[in-house]
Amino acid sequence: MIYNDLGNTGIKVSKLGFGSLTMGPLQRNLSAFEGASLIEYAFSRGVNFIDTAELYETYAHIGEALKRIPREHLVIASKCYAYSKETALTSFEKALNELGTDYIDLFMLHEQMDEWTIKGHYEAIETFLGLKSKGLIKAFGISTHYISGVKAALKYPEIEVVHPITNRNGLGIQDGSRVEMEAALRAFKARGGGIFGMKPLGGGNLLGNIDECFDYILSQPYLDAIAFGMQSIEEIDYNVNRVMGLPIEDSLRIKVSTTEKALQIADWCMGCGACVKKCDHKALMLSGGKAIVDRSKCVLCGYCSSVCPEFCIKVY
Repeated sequence: MIYNDLGNTGIKVSKLGFGSLTMGPLQRNLSAFEGASLIEYAFSRGVNFIDTAELYETYAHIGEALKRIPREHLVIASKCYAYSKETALTSFEKALNELGTDYIDLFMLHEQMDEWTIKGHYEAIETFLGLKSKGLIKAFGISTHYISGVKAALKYPEIEVVHPITNRNGLGIQDGSRVEMEAALRAFKARGGGIFGMKPLGGGNLLGNIDECFDYILSQPYLDAIAFGMQSIEEIDYNVNRVMGLPIEDSLRIKVSTTEKALQIADWCMGCGACVKKCDHKALMLSGGKAIVDRSKCVLCGYCSSVCPEFCIKVY
């Protein structure tokens, strides 16, 4: 496995990160034991970097994995939507308790849009920086779907890491092009920032061009790591082999590249509109009293399902 320094944080991460969203209840809904077994297998293949979030509900999966893998051998990144001291401490304590750890390697604010969003959450940032000074957090950062989010991070030296959308089609970038995102990320890297990307396959929408997606990601020198959502041993094997430049059997290539996913909305949808408000990608709308999805805009993040009161949205 290739390992890189995550900017100037002093944290060394595998180039391939394990994105835990897709194995949790928002998508495949694996049990904690099953999810931990996947993490354990990925670790055996050199993956030491695990990405999670309070929203993903995968702390139990990672916590189970930590019973099998020494804590110091894994780098755990998590994130939350905290905006105040109280909400920051609540989210952080939840992470520690449910993961069964006494520190988090990288803690981030989730889905920051721009400088104004960061300012609006700054009380939480100050709280996380205080936790960092006590050694409870090793590095602080933000995740963002916006070029303006990366540019805003440039103005805050305390933001050490950004976790942006990056893929060959620019799918999911909310306020500009792939080229514009690349320029912002290069500037952040030049400042000494750490960068690990998300949605390299557009949430599964770009699986038909999987090799081109990997060629693009692996050619971007500013990326310290890239988080891939992985739900199976086959996906882990494919991704590790591709990152390492190892041969891939035709049977494995076919299985991974033809596993299509889509957002599914069940018949019992009540049309409350909570999912429409949640979706930053404007991929959901109400029609005929039901939620419907514009698949050309959906990146299959599954965040909408977290606010559905009827539990009728899943990614399959």
